[in-house]
Amino acid sequence: MLHDPNEKMPPSNRQALARLVRVGRRMTVNVELITRRDYPRIAEYDALFIRETTAVNHHSFDFSMRAWEEDIPVIDDPDSILRCANKVYLAELLGKHRIAHPRTILFNRATLRDAGRELGFPLVLKMPDGSFSRGVFKAEDEAALKDIGRKLLAASELVLAQEFLYTPFDWRIGVLAGEPLYACKYFMARKHWQIYDHSGAKVREGGWKTIPIEETPAAVVGTARRAARLIGNGLYGVDIKETGGRTVVIEINDNPNLDANIEDAVLGASLYEKLIAEFIRRIEQPAASASG
Repeated sequence: MLHDPNEKMPPSNRQALARLVRVGRRMTVNVELITRRDYPRIAEYDALFIRETTAVNHHSFDFSMRAWEEDIPVIDDPDSILRCANKVYLAELLGKHRIAHPRTILFNRATLRDAGRELGFPLVLKMPDGSFSRGVFKAEDEAALKDIGRKLLAASELVLAQEFLYTPFDWRIGVLAGEPLYACKYFMARKHWQIYDHSGAKVREGGWKTIPIEETPAAVVGTARRAARLIGNGLYGVDIKETGGRTVVIEINDNPNLDANIEDAVLGASLYEKLIAEFIRRIEQPAASASG
């Protein structure tokens, strides 16, 4: 299980990692915590579970690729990381399959002003990649669009603009191998429009509430399953807003959060048992573990 003990906002806290180790032991599976220094040892393992924030230009992707090349079951696989990291691809994919998502346009320096004309204000500006609300900004008017857009375009040739959809919380549906694993409501940070507020010296985040899958709106769960299926057969977190009678997919994340006392608040140890069981299935039936 790849992790970074020094990561400030890891996808799994220490208690969750410890629970995975304990559950694995009960299921006669040895779960070992490894770090980036263990890259040369990848071929020694039967499977790899990435619990470090992924990025294409990061060693986590190298680990995923190495495991895939060695025919070792890995969550998440390289294709899933690539697909989820590319917000342009995600927007086009959701549109192609007629899954509701925020109206989105792609702009560059020459077309910056088109974003405001097409989407109105306020609107959301996003870097093509990012996580935990980083690289995501709200432009209230034309002046803000110009200012924020120019700053983002200094780091990227293309930037996404999306319609602004405010809701007091986002649904996060965890989907494992095509099946819903958990459902959480992530609430917006106090007096902020995002779950994470990076505007101050310290990151602030909103609260959460974990809901049994059977008590989660069927439209939300169904939409999450459809969206996750477009990415592959791994572990995904599908972020959804319910607004204006619509169920709208905001993002699909590889390597979603699995924190003790949050995502596992309903299932408890059973959540980790399902994860370990999926790895056992993939080890025993390699052909079934191929990403979709």
